[in-house]
Amino acid sequence: MNFQTLLNNPLLIAVIILAIVTVILLVLLILIHLKLKRFLVGVDAQHIGDSLVNVSSDVRELQEFRTELEKYLTEVERRLKKSIQSVHTVRFNPFKGTGGGGNQSFATAFINEEGDGVVVSSLYSRDHVSVFSKPVKKHASEYELSDEEREVLDGAKKGLK
Repeated sequence: MNFQTLLNNPLLIAVIILAIVTVILLVLLILIHLKLKRFLVGVDAQHIGDSLVNVSSDVRELQEFRTELEKYLTEVERRLKKSIQSVHTVRFNPFKGTGGGGNQSFATAFINEEGDGVVVSSLYSRDHVSVFSKPVKKHASEYELSDEEREVLDGAKKGLK
């Protein structure tokens, strides 16, 4: 049998064509199976339904996590607004030229985002040190502030911006 004789046999041509089509379909089936395996999520997933149940469960867990995270961040933000957000310090000599202390005295303001906090000041001389603390509400104090204390309070307020 030569090649020409084989080509004249229609049954043989049909078998060859069917064999080629079968091989192509088998390769496509293997590729589809591999893609499906990648799509199936989860350890025991055998069907698309199992995979969708796993994905749905994961989405629920993520939604619960998001809700908890939002509550946590809201609480952190509430606490953060009450924490010290700005600090400003000025050193000065309260005795102007008498040589009694140099720039060892200071005033420092500690305020939060709402302008609440404290101004701490210290007057230093060779003989003693005096420390003062004045509460601050909404960027003001009910107690009289010295020039340096007003300066540090203004500086701390500018530091909030």
